[in-house]
Amino acid sequence: MTLGLLVLRLAISILALPIHLLNFLGVWNWICKLWFPYFLSRFTVIYNEQMASRKKELFSNLPEFAGPSGKLSLLELGCGTGANFKFYPPGCRVTCVDPNPNFEKFLFKSVSENRQLQFERFVVAAGENMHQVADGSMDVVVCTLVLCSVKNQEKILREVCRVLRPGGAFYFMEHVADERSTWNYFWQQVLDPVWYLLFDGCNLTRESWTALEQASFSKLKLQHIRAPMSWALLRPHVYGYAVK
Repeated sequence: MTLGLLVLRLAISILALPIHLLNFLGVWNWICKLWFPYFLSRFTVIYNEQMASRKKELFSNLPEFAGPSGKLSLLELGCGTGANFKFYPPGCRVTCVDPNPNFEKFLFKSVSENRQLQFERFVVAAGENMHQVADGSMDVVVCTLVLCSVKNQEKILREVCRVLRPGGAFYFMEHVADERSTWNYFWQQVLDPVWYLLFDGCNLTRESWTALEQASFSKLKLQHIRAPMSWALLRPHVYGYAVK
C-alpha cells in the first residue's frame, strides 16, 4: 500500500470521524439498517434504467429452468426492494431472503406492482445460513449487487448449491474491483473503508469472480463488463449464470 493511499485514507477517515465514532459506540449499524432501504429504493430505480438491457439479456432464459410442473421456483438472495421482479417471467414463484427486515414494506410494494408473479414468502436471514429453505427446492437462485456485502462469499455459494435442484441455475450481476493498474482501482482502495460503513457493508474491491470460478458449479457463464453507470467506482461488473 503506497504512502499516498495511506494519507488519503487517513484524510477521508478524519472527515468521516462522526460515523466512525457512532460505529465504535455500536449505534451506526442500527442507523444504517434503517436508512439503507430508503437509499436503495431510489438507487435501484436509477440502476434499473442504466442496466435494463443487461438485465433483460441476463434473465431472458429463466423459463428454460422451470421444473417438471412448468412453474419456475425462484429464490432471490439479498432481495432488497424487489427491483428485479419486473424482469421475471409471469407465473414465477418467488421466495425472498434478506437479513434486513426493514426492506419488508418496500418489498411488498414491489409485489403489489408485479402481479404477474406468485409471491411465496419473505425470509429474514443471512445468505450464509438459509436453513428455512429446503435442500434442492429451487429451480433458480438470483443474486444482484449482493456478493459485494456478504460476510463469506464461499459459504453463500455453498448454500446456493444446497437449495438448488440438480440442473438448477444461479444468476448474478455484481460490481467488482477494477483492474489493479487503473486509477479507478486506486480510488476504490482509498474509499473502501468509509464506503463499507456508509453502504451497509458494501466492499468496492472484491474480486467476486474468483469465488464464482471456484464454486462447485458444473457450468459457469461469466462476463466482465463496464457498466454504463454514473458512478465510476461501480462500473466494473461481472454478470452471468452458473448451472449446478
